Amino acid sequence: MTFKSLGVHPALIAALTEEGKTTPFPIQKATLPEAIAGRDVLGRGQTGSGKTLAFGLAMMTRLAGQKAQPGRPLGIVLAPTRELAVQISEVIAPLARTVGLNSQVVAGGMSYTTQQAALKRGVPIIVATPGRLEDLLKKKYMVLDDIQITILDEADQMADMGFLPIVTQILNLTPPNGQRLLFSATLDRDVDALVRRFLKNPVTHSLENEKSTAGNMEHHVLIVDQIHRDTILQQIAAREGRTIMFVKTKHGADKLADKLRQQGVAASVLHGGKTQSQRTRVLEGFKLGHSTALIATDVAARGIHVDDVSLVVHVDPPQDHKDYLHRAGRTARAGASGTVVSIGTHKQKKGIFGLAIRAGVKMKESFVHPMHDDLVSITGAQEPSGIPVIVTEPAPRRNERSGSSRGRSSERSFDRPRGDRSDRPGDFQKRDRAPKRDRDGGFTSRADREAPKREFEKKEFPKREYVKKDYSKPFSEKKKFDKPVAAKPLHKKEERVYKPIVEKREVLRIVDETEQKRRDRVNKPKFVKREDKFNVKPGSKPTGKAGARKLSPAKAAVKKSRDNDRAERFAKSTGTSATGEKKPFRTNKFDPAVKSAARKKTSSGKSAPRALAKGGKKVAAKKPRHKSGPNR
Repeated sequence: MTFKSLGVHPALIAALTEEGKTTPFPIQKATLPEAIAGRDVLGRGQTGSGKTLAFGLAMMTRLAGQKAQPGRPLGIVLAPTRELAVQISEVIAPLARTVGLNSQVVAGGMSYTTQQAALKRGVPIIVATPGRLEDLLKKKYMVLDDIQITILDEADQMADMGFLPIVTQILNLTPPNGQRLLFSATLDRDVDALVRRFLKNPVTHSLENEKSTAGNMEHHVLIVDQIHRDTILQQIAAREGRTIMFVKTKHGADKLADKLRQQGVAASVLHGGKTQSQRTRVLEGFKLGHSTALIATDVAARGIHVDDVSLVVHVDPPQDHKDYLHRAGRTARAGASGTVVSIGTHKQKKGIFGLAIRAGVKMKESFVHPMHDDLVSITGAQEPSGIPVIVTEPAPRRNERSGSSRGRSSERSFDRPRGDRSDRPGDFQKRDRAPKRDRDGGFTSRADREAPKREFEKKEFPKREYVKKDYSKPFSEKKKFDKPVAAKPLHKKEERVYKPIVEKREVLRIVDETEQKRRDRVNKPKFVKREDKFNVKPGSKPTGKAGARKLSPAKAAVKKSRDNDRAERFAKSTGTSATGEKKPFRTNKFDPAVKSAARKKTSSGKSAPRALAKGGKKVAAKKPRHKSGPNR
């Protein structure tokens, strides 16, 4: 099957033939006929399967020869990141010119003025990120009333980045009868809702199991010791061929790149802290071979399109299985083969295999150490030269800003010297003619600026000399100050005279003390001598005021009976008689006769059996002794 049989425009076929692309990929064979016919298409496939040409050829074939009005594009491609938008534009732009079309990248971190000027001229094809496109729509620089075809690339990543609400608003502004193409690696819940809302009877093509996708990759897990981790990474990066190494953080990427350069590996860095122009020039230097190892974060996982990347290394494990697939998609692109290696310790082994299961790939496990046979055979590792390499990276230009970082680097670009300003004509001259303010706020003339600068003589001030302390003298003989006194005389502080202040507090305090004494005297508790309630003998009279009072006969009889009861209880408890005489000591506690009498008074009325002695006489049973223990 050829592109001609799929219905592609002849001019596009000729341009593809010049590039050596004569056979379409499976996803192109599946989607191009329906897309060129104007039907909605839902394409499902991994990165590197040829999706860009699949929707790009369909859009350019349908829009060939049409002119766009100012601020009214005809086709739009939405991408989640700037890198991916630039990558799509690099593929589409040369082919679009063959059919009389031009394109413009509309993304954040790039020149706002250039994008506005292109929209005013009229651009048929817009490759945009959702954020910048929304901004231009709000400021009325463009409208979407003439859109004939809308394409969403990497819709699952848009959902992960939180762009779906903005994408929904953009799709609502496009004509409802327009054609819509959606391409995604996975169809999650949010993406599925977007498909059901905006795509009308879409033709679905899923190519996950085709050989053109991730099936041409070999997946390996290299288990290493933590002490050998840096050495193994250096040996892998020193291999022949292009290598991309993914880490989690910007700091980690810069740190790893510095280590590799010190060991003689030409490594470059790509992360969110770079401006868009820096990212573009880093990728260009990587493509040209100025650097053989690219250290990148996940920001570049879906925006890097470099041919002949034979090895992808997961230095840090990805967050989820989607990130794993998109990282791995940087190799084995367009039907080529590649190797994906995950570096992990024994503790990370379980998590890495869990990601592999969710991603649907099979990994081969190997335990390696520096220059191990398995390490060399899988990655092609070799010893680095050890000679430090200086890889010059591009510095941001003066008028460029990055969303995450600002500043200027001392490093130079791969392909452009620092003084090259050919892409900004007239800018340098305008900046030269512009008046500058002096320190007083006024404007200086050009003659004043070109005049030689005035040189000022530096005044030399004498250094202050300090006297070295003599520690050999005793403390009593030492002076109070060993350092010389300053020339400026010291002013003594005037002594403050504190006048006695007579306050009213003293008078109040005396009054308060008198009042407190009176209160203490009135509220003082009265001590009453109390006799023991049990130490009362029969016939005795209570002492105190209570005994002096005369009681009525009735109350006296009640009181007498109470006293008698108390005396009896006291006598019973102390072993004395009611008259005060002490009772004899009870010696019959263990008397057999007493015990037998007590047994007869039991409820059963029967006494316990008694053992017989040898003479036939009854003997009282001995009570068993209790043994000491926890239950005693």
